Amino acid sequence: MRICVINPNTTVSMTDQIAKAAHSVAGPDTEIVAITPTMGPASIESHYDEALAVPGVLEAILASERSDRPADAYLLACFGDPGLDAAREIASGPVIGIAEAAMHAASMLGRGFSVVTTLSRTIGRAEELAERYGMAKNCRGYHACEIPVLELESNPRTAAILVDACRVAADHDRSDAIVLGCAGMADLARTISTDIGLPVIDGVAAGTLLLQSLITLGAQPGRRGELARPLPKIYTGILSEFGHHH
Repeated sequence: MRICVINPNTTVSMTDQIAKAAHSVAGPDTEIVAITPTMGPASIESHYDEALAVPGVLEAILASERSDRPADAYLLACFGDPGLDAAREIASGPVIGIAEAAMHAASMLGRGFSVVTTLSRTIGRAEELAERYGMAKNCRGYHACEIPVLELESNPRTAAILVDACRVAADHDRSDAIVLGCAGMADLARTISTDIGLPVIDGVAAGTLLLQSLITLGAQPGRRGELARPLPKIYTGILSEFGHHH
Protein backbone atom coordinates (compact mmCIF):
# COMPACT_ATOMS: atom_id res chain seq x y z
CA MET A 1 0.00 0.00 0.00
CA ARG A 2 1.13 3.55 -0.66
CA ILE A 3 0.50 6.36 1.83
CA CYS A 4 1.22 9.94 0.80
CA VAL A 5 2.25 12.07 3.79
CA ILE A 6 1.97 15.76 3.00
CA ASN A 7 3.77 18.40 5.05
CA PRO A 8 1.50 21.42 4.44
CA ASN A 9 4.38 23.86 4.95
CA THR A 10 7.31 24.29 2.57
CA THR A 11 10.19 23.52 4.96
CA VAL A 12 11.95 20.44 3.55
CA SER A 13 13.82 19.56 6.77
CA MET A 14 10.45 19.29 8.51
CA THR A 15 9.14 17.01 5.74
CA ASP A 16 12.16 14.76 6.31
CA GLN A 17 11.39 14.57 10.02
CA ILE A 18 7.71 13.83 9.32
CA ALA A 19 8.74 11.07 6.88
CA LYS A 20 10.92 9.50 9.59
CA ALA A 21 8.00 9.42 12.02
CA ALA A 22 5.77 7.77 9.39
CA HIS A 23 8.47 5.23 8.44
CA SER A 24 8.99 4.33 12.11
CA VAL A 25 5.54 2.69 12.28
CA ALA A 26 4.94 1.73 8.63
CA GLY A 27 4.40 -1.96 7.94
CA PRO A 28 6.74 -3.93 5.65
CA ASP A 29 4.28 -3.60 2.76
CA THR A 30 3.68 0.13 3.25
CA GLU A 31 5.38 2.66 1.01
CA ILE A 32 5.59 6.17 2.49
CA VAL A 33 5.73 9.04 -0.01
CA ALA A 34 6.54 12.29 1.78
CA ILE A 35 5.66 15.50 -0.06
CA THR A 36 6.66 19.13 0.39
CA PRO A 37 4.23 21.42 -1.50
CA THR A 38 5.52 23.65 -4.29
CA MET A 39 3.86 26.70 -2.72
CA GLY A 40 2.78 27.93 0.68
CA PRO A 41 4.16 29.27 3.97
CA ALA A 42 7.42 28.12 5.56
CA SER A 43 5.45 27.31 8.73
CA ILE A 44 1.80 27.45 9.77
CA GLU A 45 1.09 29.55 12.85
CA SER A 46 -1.99 31.60 11.96
CA HIS A 47 -5.31 31.32 10.14
CA TYR A 48 -3.71 33.28 7.29
CA ASP A 49 -0.84 30.76 7.01
CA GLU A 50 -3.28 27.89 7.14
CA ALA A 51 -5.57 29.25 4.42
CA LEU A 52 -2.62 29.84 2.09
CA ALA A 53 -1.19 26.36 2.78
CA VAL A 54 -4.31 24.67 1.39
CA PRO A 55 -3.68 25.20 -2.37
CA GLY A 56 -0.26 23.53 -2.06
CA VAL A 57 -1.80 20.57 -0.22
CA LEU A 58 -4.54 20.16 -2.84
CA GLU A 59 -2.03 20.49 -5.69
CA ALA A 60 0.01 17.64 -4.18
CA ILE A 61 -3.08 15.41 -3.93
CA LEU A 62 -4.17 16.23 -7.50
CA ALA A 63 -0.67 15.38 -8.77
CA SER A 64 -0.81 12.01 -7.02
CA GLU A 65 -4.34 11.27 -8.27
CA ARG A 66 -3.31 12.03 -11.87
CA SER A 67 -0.13 9.93 -11.69
CA ASP A 68 0.33 6.32 -12.85
CA ARG A 69 0.26 5.16 -9.23
CA PRO A 70 -2.03 7.30 -7.07
CA ALA A 71 -1.60 6.96 -3.31
CA ASP A 72 -4.03 4.67 -1.48
CA ALA A 73 -4.44 7.26 1.28
CA TYR A 74 -3.24 10.70 2.40
CA LEU A 75 -2.07 12.14 5.71
CA LEU A 76 -2.11 15.92 6.29
CA ALA A 77 0.83 16.48 8.64
CA CYS A 78 -0.08 19.79 10.26
CA PHE A 79 -2.01 20.01 13.53
CA GLY A 80 -4.53 22.46 12.04
CA ASP A 81 -5.57 19.71 9.57
CA PRO A 82 -5.62 22.34 6.79
CA GLY A 83 -7.86 21.64 3.81
CA LEU A 84 -9.11 18.31 5.19
CA ASP A 85 -12.65 18.57 3.78
CA ALA A 86 -11.43 19.79 0.37
CA ALA A 87 -8.82 17.00 0.28
CA ARG A 88 -11.52 14.41 0.94
CA GLU A 89 -13.53 15.69 -2.03
CA ILE A 90 -10.68 15.12 -4.50
CA ALA A 91 -8.81 12.08 -3.11
CA SER A 92 -9.84 8.60 -4.20
CA GLY A 93 -8.77 7.06 -0.87
CA PRO A 94 -9.06 8.01 2.82
CA VAL A 95 -7.60 11.32 4.08
CA ILE A 96 -6.78 11.92 7.75
CA GLY A 97 -5.35 14.94 9.56
CA ILE A 98 -2.77 14.46 12.32
CA ALA A 99 -4.87 16.32 14.91
CA GLU A 100 -7.79 14.03 14.11
CA ALA A 101 -5.59 10.92 14.34
CA ALA A 102 -3.81 11.92 17.55
CA MET A 103 -7.00 12.90 19.39
CA HIS A 104 -8.76 9.66 18.48
CA ALA A 105 -5.75 7.55 19.53
CA ALA A 106 -5.31 9.44 22.82
CA SER A 107 -9.01 9.09 23.63
CA MET A 108 -8.56 5.30 23.75
CA LEU A 109 -5.79 5.44 26.35
CA GLY A 110 -7.67 6.89 29.31
CA ARG A 111 -10.40 9.24 30.45
CA GLY A 112 -8.83 12.42 29.12
CA PHE A 113 -5.84 13.94 27.36
CA SER A 114 -4.06 17.30 27.14
CA VAL A 115 -2.84 19.00 23.97
CA VAL A 116 0.62 20.62 24.08
CA THR A 117 1.22 22.81 21.06
CA THR A 118 3.65 25.49 19.84
CA LEU A 119 2.31 29.05 20.16
CA SER A 120 -0.71 30.01 22.26
CA ARG A 121 -2.28 31.73 19.24
CA THR A 122 -2.86 28.27 17.69
CA ILE A 123 -4.88 26.96 20.66
CA GLY A 124 -8.21 28.24 19.30
CA ARG A 125 -7.82 26.07 16.23
CA ALA A 126 -7.03 23.00 18.36
CA GLU A 127 -10.16 23.64 20.46
CA GLU A 128 -12.25 24.01 17.32
CA LEU A 129 -10.94 20.70 15.91
CA ALA A 130 -11.55 18.84 19.20
CA GLU A 131 -15.15 20.07 19.06
CA ARG A 132 -15.51 19.01 15.43
CA TYR A 133 -14.09 15.53 16.06
CA GLY A 134 -16.33 14.94 19.09
CA MET A 135 -13.24 15.05 21.31
CA ALA A 136 -14.03 18.16 23.39
CA LYS A 137 -15.25 15.94 26.24
CA ASN A 138 -11.96 14.00 26.21
CA CYS A 139 -9.62 16.97 25.99
CA ARG A 140 -8.92 18.35 29.44
CA GLY A 141 -6.71 21.26 28.44
CA TYR A 142 -4.70 23.06 25.78
CA HIS A 143 -1.19 24.29 26.52
CA ALA A 144 1.48 26.13 24.52
CA CYS A 145 5.24 25.74 24.94
CA GLU A 146 5.72 29.06 23.08
CA ILE A 147 8.38 27.68 20.71
CA PRO A 148 7.72 28.76 17.09
CA VAL A 149 7.42 25.82 14.68
CA LEU A 150 10.71 26.42 12.86
CA GLU A 151 12.58 26.79 16.16
CA LEU A 152 11.60 23.28 17.31
CA GLU A 153 14.50 21.90 15.27
CA SER A 154 17.08 24.59 16.02
CA ASN A 155 16.48 25.37 19.69
CA PRO A 156 18.85 23.20 21.79
CA ARG A 157 16.36 23.33 24.68
CA THR A 158 13.32 22.10 22.71
CA ALA A 159 13.26 18.63 24.30
CA ALA A 160 13.65 19.95 27.85
CA ILE A 161 11.02 22.67 27.35
CA LEU A 162 8.55 20.15 25.89
CA VAL A 163 9.10 17.59 28.64
CA ASP A 164 8.38 20.29 31.24
CA ALA A 165 5.34 21.60 29.34
CA CYS A 166 3.88 18.10 28.99
CA ARG A 167 4.48 17.26 32.66
CA VAL A 168 2.85 20.51 33.81
CA ALA A 169 -0.09 19.99 31.42
CA ALA A 170 -0.69 16.41 32.61
CA ASP A 171 -0.51 17.39 36.30
CA HIS A 172 -2.68 20.49 35.87
CA ASP A 173 -5.36 18.67 33.83
CA ARG A 174 -5.03 15.28 35.57
CA SER A 175 -4.70 13.77 32.11
CA ASP A 176 -3.95 10.18 31.16
CA ALA A 177 -2.21 11.04 27.87
CA ILE A 178 -0.61 13.90 25.96
CA VAL A 179 -1.26 14.87 22.35
CA LEU A 180 1.61 16.73 20.67
CA GLY A 181 0.18 19.68 18.76
CA CYS A 182 2.72 20.00 15.94
CA ALA A 183 4.21 17.62 13.35
CA GLY A 184 7.61 19.15 14.16
CA MET A 185 7.47 17.50 17.60
CA ALA A 186 7.05 13.97 16.19
CA ASP A 187 10.57 12.76 16.94
CA LEU A 188 10.26 13.63 20.65
CA ALA A 189 7.13 11.63 21.51
CA ARG A 190 8.94 8.59 22.92
CA THR A 191 11.50 10.63 24.85
CA ILE A 192 8.78 12.72 26.51
CA SER A 193 6.69 9.63 27.26
CA THR A 194 9.63 7.93 29.00
CA ASP A 195 10.38 11.07 31.03
CA ILE A 196 6.85 11.80 32.23
CA GLY A 197 5.57 8.22 32.46
CA LEU A 198 2.48 8.79 30.32
CA PRO A 199 1.54 7.94 26.73
CA VAL A 200 2.50 10.79 24.39
CA ILE A 201 0.83 10.66 20.99
CA ASP A 202 2.37 12.04 17.82
CA GLY A 203 -0.28 12.43 15.10
CA VAL A 204 2.10 11.52 12.25
CA ALA A 205 2.69 8.00 13.60
CA ALA A 206 -0.93 7.64 14.75
CA GLY A 207 -2.24 8.86 11.38
CA THR A 208 0.02 6.53 9.41
CA LEU A 209 -1.21 3.54 11.42
CA LEU A 210 -4.87 4.58 11.16
CA LEU A 211 -4.57 4.90 7.38
CA GLN A 212 -2.89 1.49 7.19
CA SER A 213 -5.86 0.10 9.11
CA LEU A 214 -8.45 1.75 6.85
CA ILE A 215 -6.67 0.54 3.69
CA THR A 216 -6.44 -2.99 5.16
CA LEU A 217 -10.18 -2.86 5.86
CA GLY A 218 -10.74 -1.89 2.23
CA ALA A 219 -12.70 1.12 3.49
CA GLN A 220 -13.29 3.84 0.92
CA PRO A 221 -14.61 7.30 1.81
CA GLY A 222 -18.31 8.00 1.46
CA ARG A 223 -19.15 9.89 -1.73
CA ARG A 224 -22.77 10.80 -1.16
CA GLY A 225 -23.82 14.42 -0.86
CA GLU A 226 -21.32 16.85 0.59
CA LEU A 227 -18.14 14.86 -0.15
CA ALA A 228 -19.01 14.09 -3.77
CA ARG A 229 -16.44 15.34 -6.30
CA PRO A 230 -16.42 19.15 -6.60
CA LEU A 231 -18.37 20.54 -9.55
CA PRO A 232 -16.03 21.48 -12.43
CA LYS A 233 -15.80 25.22 -12.98
CA ILE A 234 -13.43 27.93 -14.13
CA TYR A 235 -10.80 29.19 -11.68
CA THR A 236 -8.92 32.34 -12.59
CA GLY A 237 -5.54 33.95 -12.00
CA ILE A 238 -2.88 31.90 -10.23
CA LEU A 239 -5.56 29.32 -9.38
CA SER A 240 -6.50 28.65 -13.02
CA GLU A 241 -5.08 25.10 -12.93
CA PHE A 242 -7.31 24.16 -10.01
CA GLY A 243 -10.39 24.15 -12.24
CA HIS A 244 -9.21 20.90 -13.84
CA HIS A 245 -9.60 18.55 -10.93
CA HIS A 246 -11.10 15.58 -12.74
